[in-house]
Amino acid sequence: MRIRPATNEDLPALMALMRRVVPLMIAAGNLQWDESYPNEGVFQRDIDLGQLWVADVDDQIAGVAALTMDQEPDYAQVGWDIDEPAIVVHRLAVDPAFRGAGVAGALMQKAEEVAADRGITILRVDTNTQNEATQRLFPKLGYRLAGEIGLRFRPGLRFFCYEKTLTR
Repeated sequence: MRIRPATNEDLPALMALMRRVVPLMIAAGNLQWDESYPNEGVFQRDIDLGQLWVADVDDQIAGVAALTMDQEPDYAQVGWDIDEPAIVVHRLAVDPAFRGAGVAGALMQKAEEVAADRGITILRVDTNTQNEATQRLFPKLGYRLAGEIGLRFRPGLRFFCYEKTLTR
């Protein structure tokens, strides 16, 4: 498995990945994403900003994550200082064919590397309260649950916020 920056050429494969992942999320009661988000425009912006990473297995995209410094204003609900620099993982997804292969963990490890390269010690991520897979994964990777929030742009849904502090 190779973790690499996403390119424009990856967009069709990324959208195909979303067409495989989103229906499974919805079927499991996880309504964090739908047919309108994440979309090609969101991924294109991530690529343009150099913040979208893919897990590549045998020239197939096995997973994706946006590693940003974008913190939602609603993160303040759990007591986080959103002006404090942090690497924030958004749009983490793994192809169903690669579940259990360590793809999400590898992408989260890349987030730690990006943070370390930038001298940032805080990593943050949020996940829908219905996403049981990430609720198992994040604590295994050393993230602590900071609390539960609502996000203005996803009314009616609740999200758990996780944080990890790296030692220098």
